[in-house]
Amino acid sequence: MSMLSSGRAAVAVVSLGLAACTVLAQVAPATVDAVPAAVEQRSIGEWLTRMHDASRKRAYTGTFVVSSEAMLASARIWHACEGEQQIERVDALTGPPRTTFRRNDHVVTFLQDSKVARMEKREALGLFPNLLQAADTSIAEFYGAKRLGQDRVAGFEADIVLLKPKDKLRFGYRVWSEKKSGLVIKLQTLDVDGKVLEQAAFSELQIDAPVRLENLARMMNKTAGYRTERVETLATDAATEGWALSEPVAGFRSMSCIKRAPQPGMPPSTMQWVFSDGLASVSLFVEPYDAQRHLKEGLVGMGATQSLMRRSEDWWLTAVGEVPVATLKSFAAALQRTRK
Repeated sequence: MSMLSSGRAAVAVVSLGLAACTVLAQVAPATVDAVPAAVEQRSIGEWLTRMHDASRKRAYTGTFVVSSEAMLASARIWHACEGEQQIERVDALTGPPRTTFRRNDHVVTFLQDSKVARMEKREALGLFPNLLQAADTSIAEFYGAKRLGQDRVAGFEADIVLLKPKDKLRFGYRVWSEKKSGLVIKLQTLDVDGKVLEQAAFSELQIDAPVRLENLARMMNKTAGYRTERVETLATDAATEGWALSEPVAGFRSMSCIKRAPQPGMPPSTMQWVFSDGLASVSLFVEPYDAQRHLKEGLVGMGATQSLMRRSEDWWLTAVGEVPVATLKSFAAALQRTRK
């Protein structure tokens, strides 16, 4: 989910390249406990602000795990902060060896097998977990929050909070928020029928860990022995590129629009137009149609992430998001070319 990213979380910290692994046993029943009325009556904005602030103001380290029917992955994460400065290190524990650092909006991914260090700048819709992607979000219009009880995750007591959508254009979330700090330590993404699509959790966690920002920054800059590749992006807007939505998709607002800088010998640059409702996000990738590369229209789902591929005359659209297929179809139907 973009909430863990996506937040959002490949997987929980998807923008970071963080994959994660599984919560091992079946979910234990929540304990219904007596809590102060102020906690029980927190609004969705109060719950999310608490979770978001914890992710930005606390240092932590742990093993993070994401699972779905189609995927199982894990990663080790270190997070440090100092004022407005945020830095993370994420080591993939499954799949090809990979270490990703993110300092604010600067990302360096070390690919150990190929000895490549890939550098890029990504607009930060929010660091892990990606809870409040839009500063002036209207989340409360489209989601409600209800505390379900309490549980223990990775040795920590947590409040269980249900974030329930008010329509069928977005998924729901069951969130475990550590009682003292508010940090999200477990998350389930729920489909429109309440079925768990994807689950993410810390299997081991140390909050307020002795993780120093300067140490992570030094490791991030240590590229000796690696061939560096810079991925350049250009800020743009959909209107400039000749695109618009004929009508908005309820709750989703435009967050950013970028193109990768043209590369010699590479296909034409792809526009990425990003939308968010504050929790979920959708990316529209638009590029010229190429019969050799764009072979099949259709839908693909993996865990909570859905993808739609469709040709529109001379253009190829790929819509991706942790949202129901109906939401992607709404975006695809509304996207229109405004010039030849």
